[in-house]
Amino acid sequence: MAVRYGKFELPNKISLSEASKDGKFARFIAEPFERGFGHTMGNALRRIMLSSLEAPAIVSVRIEGVPHEYMAIEGIIEDMTHIVLNLKGALLRKLLTSEDSGSRRPRSIISTLEITADQLDKHGGQYPVTLKEFLGKSDYEIINPDMVVFHVTQPMTKRLETKVAIGRGYVPSERHDFETAVDEIVIDSIFSPVRLVNYFVENTRVGQVTDFDKLILEVTTDGRVTPEEALSFATQLGIEHFEVFKQKIKADQLVFETGEEENDTDKDALMQKLCLKINEIELSVRSTNCLSGADINTIAELVIMPESEMLKFRNFGKKSLNEIKAKLEEMGLYLGMDLGRLGITRDNVKEVINQYLSEKAGQEV
Repeated sequence: MAVRYGKFELPNKISLSEASKDGKFARFIAEPFERGFGHTMGNALRRIMLSSLEAPAIVSVRIEGVPHEYMAIEGIIEDMTHIVLNLKGALLRKLLTSEDSGSRRPRSIISTLEITADQLDKHGGQYPVTLKEFLGKSDYEIINPDMVVFHVTQPMTKRLETKVAIGRGYVPSERHDFETAVDEIVIDSIFSPVRLVNYFVENTRVGQVTDFDKLILEVTTDGRVTPEEALSFATQLGIEHFEVFKQKIKADQLVFETGEEENDTDKDALMQKLCLKINEIELSVRSTNCLSGADINTIAELVIMPESEMLKFRNFGKKSLNEIKAKLEEMGLYLGMDLGRLGITRDNVKEVINQYLSEKAGQEV
């Protein structure tokens, strides 16, 4: 049973009004919202971005010949405590091509630091070891590769081992949970990649009404994610949590009025598209089989599914998803469509489509 609600004003676009050259700051504008929803959305997105986004960070370090962090190191100006403090400022971004990009387990980066007398002479006897040299080759992009970790004053060769993990928020060293060696120094880790989020709500006009909300979001990151990624990830996290309440609390489905008057011809043209069988739109065999396995047989059953649920289907990956989205876009459709104006919900989609086809067949006879 569907419960009809009046139309809610929703942003027809989210614009990027300003962005810094280094890609760490952006200002987004979304309008119009119903009065009060600007604060509702802005506060929720701000809290999620500041507390819940994930990024890599260094969790421990081992330097050959250094048994603990409370000591000086021969040939290095900084003591171990100072080096650990410097490593807390390392900014790493996981390369998306890595096979285990979502792994939560710490990964070791092993490198050999070799400083020669020639290098020391070129730098006046104090060679600055940068983060790029300290970590060497790894599966991580270094956002601040030129950050100086320590200065060397005599030729040396040392084996370095750094562990990097993916997490969220701030995790002190005593809360890290992984096996460590005797001379391994565990450090506090700052995983959160978002440094600052401000939001403002202003009035905006819709027709003759001037008290709708305009939401302005200013997002500053440290470079491990872009502001666009931060906003997108926060939105997906919010949807993931709201979906729990939608699924666990059973009630009538809401159908929202759109405020648009469609004539019968437009509705009939849309219904004809929705009634098409999946095998009629020339998808690859893999995508067609995946949809068939999920008991999705018509376009209506496909477009009413949200994108997040599509990826949960067995053997259904990003490639198939992109293919389907492109095909739907050609038809003027998209995933997650609200078909409430046609009386179609996820619970009754098969029934409504079959009824429409039966009525059409009867008219043709």
